[in-house]
Amino acid sequence: MALRPIGHTLYPFNEIGVDHMIWNWLVLYALAQWSIRIVMILVILRRRFAPSTALAWLVLVMFLPELGLAVYLLLGVNYLGRRRARSHRLAVAQARARQSPDSLARHAVRPEIDPQQRNMILQAERISGNPIVAGNDAELISDADTLCDRLTADIDAALHHAHLLYYIYRPDTIGQRIGDALIRARQRGVACRLLADAAGSRALFRSNLYRELLAQGVEVHDMLPASPWRRKLARIDLRNHRKVAVIDGHTAYAGSHNAVSEDYGHKHAGKWVDLSGRFTGPVVAQFQQLFCEDWAFETDQTLHDNETLFPLIEPTGEIAAQLVPTGPNHEGESFRRVLIAALAAAQRHIIMTTPYLVPDEPTLLALAMAADRGAQVDLVVPKKSDHPIVAAAGRYYYQTLLEAGVNIHTYNGGMLHAKTITVDDAFSLLGSANLDIRSFYLNFEVNVLLYGPQVTQHLRFAQQRYLSQCDPVVLSAWRKRPVIKQYVEGAASLFSPLL
Repeated sequence: MALRPIGHTLYPFNEIGVDHMIWNWLVLYALAQWSIRIVMILVILRRRFAPSTALAWLVLVMFLPELGLAVYLLLGVNYLGRRRARSHRLAVAQARARQSPDSLARHAVRPEIDPQQRNMILQAERISGNPIVAGNDAELISDADTLCDRLTADIDAALHHAHLLYYIYRPDTIGQRIGDALIRARQRGVACRLLADAAGSRALFRSNLYRELLAQGVEVHDMLPASPWRRKLARIDLRNHRKVAVIDGHTAYAGSHNAVSEDYGHKHAGKWVDLSGRFTGPVVAQFQQLFCEDWAFETDQTLHDNETLFPLIEPTGEIAAQLVPTGPNHEGESFRRVLIAALAAAQRHIIMTTPYLVPDEPTLLALAMAADRGAQVDLVVPKKSDHPIVAAAGRYYYQTLLEAGVNIHTYNGGMLHAKTITVDDAFSLLGSANLDIRSFYLNFEVNVLLYGPQVTQHLRFAQQRYLSQCDPVVLSAWRKRPVIKQYVEGAASLFSPLL
């Protein structure tokens, strides 16, 4: 080995050998990168991605092949995995087969259908399998404490069962109150079942409340466990984003409220502003069916006590309603189809509120076409978001929407989390789905379609309260925003198909 002088010190240094080794490693690294690129290009092109989604994956893989491969293995498959998808279909089939032939049919009292609503009704029924049913009532609730009061009162009055399904359930003040009500009900002999998403409700499953619920006999199960070993080849970020409660088969809750206090999340966005409904009438049977299906899927237990699960429900109001659950288990069960059908039905006025706006091309086109027909389209989003990258990706589309004639309003009263749509005075939609790719394709969501002028005007009144606390986005001013923001939004938009 040669000694090479450097300054006053002698270092052993085999210059040729080290250079050769470094060169070999660089060649191997380059070959590995290009191998990843070539394989991933073939995989992505073979998948039936939308072109924009495929392009986003290709950009990520070409520039950052190692990161692209890792992210794709975790997030690139927008289905549950063959085994879990097959399991879900089987669970749904078994849950429905266990019902007596008329258990749901006796609730399907069809109202007279307005011609403007016909296409919407047919599209929703094609996706969900649920018909429109008459004779329902809905109480809209915005305040989290009020919703908790109403829900715990219903649980305290329960005679047979209390079924809860939530994306986020935290052991805070709200979660503790609901948990205490479940324990009281269980001590009376009421069957209490709680499904909570494994990722969204991680805090619950690590808490004393969880252990206390189990000790008192409340059945609690996590939905879609986020462990790669348990999920097989499924995406670990596919979540059950639904928020549903069913009490005694007579009362149901759905909307944007999770089982959590309204001050949760990132503090800079402000308190969370939600809207949910308390429903009575025949549509509650559709809520119950949804819970039974999700319960069977997650627990392998089929609920089949038809007399208590599906009691005969008398009409309680004048509202026609239809439950529309969507999810990644079937490609056709897309919330985007419901959304586009709603936009296509509009003739005069659309108001939409959403916390997250990351539209795809068909949604952008449907919004633009509604404005082209002369309908007023008002889109309400929070001024401050708890997800800056998602918000930046959404702002990239503002100029396109504004130029198409869509009005955009930014809400100043907190983190607007309500997910609502009103169409003319014809029908409205309330539920858990956002206007983003995740809700369109990835998450299990549930929305309630409410038909008729009275309930639509009631929901629009809530939307007008949001609008009264908004600043309009003006096209001329938006075009003059700082260039650096435009670059940031453009960069974020490249990954919008993946968000």
